[in-house]
Amino acid sequence: MNNLQNKKILIGVSGSIAAYKIPELIRIFRKEGAEVKVVMTDLARLFVTPLVLQAISGYPVLENRNGMIVDNQEDCSIRHIDLGRWADLILLAPATADLLARMSIGMTNDLLTAICLAAESEKKIAIAPSMNKQMYQSKTTQKNISILKSRGMLIWGPCEGEQICGGFGLGRMIEPIQIVNLTSRLFQYDQDMKGIRIMVTAGPTQEKIDVMKFLSNYSSGKMGFAIAQASAERGAEVTLISGPVHLDTPPCVHRINVISALEMNEEVQKIIKKQDIFVGCAAVSDYRPKQFLSEEKIDSDLKNVQLTLTKNPDIIKNIGRMNSDRPYTIGFSAETRMENLISNSYIKKTNKNLDLICANNIALKNHGFHTEGNSLHLVWSKDKFEFIPYDHKIKISHQLLSKILPRYEEKSKHQNT
Repeated sequence: MNNLQNKKILIGVSGSIAAYKIPELIRIFRKEGAEVKVVMTDLARLFVTPLVLQAISGYPVLENRNGMIVDNQEDCSIRHIDLGRWADLILLAPATADLLARMSIGMTNDLLTAICLAAESEKKIAIAPSMNKQMYQSKTTQKNISILKSRGMLIWGPCEGEQICGGFGLGRMIEPIQIVNLTSRLFQYDQDMKGIRIMVTAGPTQEKIDVMKFLSNYSSGKMGFAIAQASAERGAEVTLISGPVHLDTPPCVHRINVISALEMNEEVQKIIKKQDIFVGCAAVSDYRPKQFLSEEKIDSDLKNVQLTLTKNPDIIKNIGRMNSDRPYTIGFSAETRMENLISNSYIKKTNKNLDLICANNIALKNHGFHTEGNSLHLVWSKDKFEFIPYDHKIKISHQLLSKILPRYEEKSKHQNT
């Protein structure tokens, strides 16, 4: 994580139980070579003391106390301007519903919100929400988050888990190491996909036979989720349309859950014309039962059950052959024999009119479905292809995006001239 060496991180701590994790967050940042300063809201002091944060960060902690700014320093510089200028990143962690609400309407009733308002047009601001699941899911909070996103702020999390109220759900602040990783990647790629809208499909689809059974495949969704996460880390506006998988939504990604191929096709078609890049990574079922056989469980004593299948829409082929507003389109090809991998993939690329097809040999050990790693053959044309060697799927995704971006930009430039 040497991307954090000498980076200046300003952490704004608000009044959430998750504030107890901030000493560990500061410790990791400093271990990676970053400088850290801390600003606290009034209520944050109820959960962690300024003395602890000062000892770990090595800097006096700035805080509001009864409406007064306190930092144990005697100079009279304009604190909210100077701190914003100092920081390479302003990180609000944990960020309560109250802080999000005040930020969304531009209030400056404490030092932290004043810093953010003064710096938001020039500095990166990342927000790690932390609150009860009902508060997070409320229409008001979701609207406030949308407003902050529209102003270019990054929303990291929250994640699901046990909550202090005794429930379980979405609202927990993501873990300190996740925040550090996201910060590192933020500086590594310097938001080179900012302003780009990308849609990614991931996972399997399930095609109902009866109320108990369905047709599906072994796709875990991990590659698609990794591409969505990598795109978000680089500043893209990401829509992830996923079949049934047991994976957490990556930070800063808008997720739409579907079950069947027809549902996935419907959600894709709703907004495909608004996308700049489309990555079809889902293992969409080729066929579905022509009829839903029964509203009840089919009797297991039956010796024979006749199942008639019908073709599902070819989602990526339909996108590749769009006449107008067609996004830059990338497909995936799962192969089991190396000798046919390139030729088979090129045929699929041509038939579906794709800009790129990514082929992987799922027969290899630790490749493909349900694995953390992968390798990819990028087939650009009949005679032009590249190989991305085996690595973790997140790292593979970043390498893939680095290959795609210059070609996407070149094609966009030609289309606009």
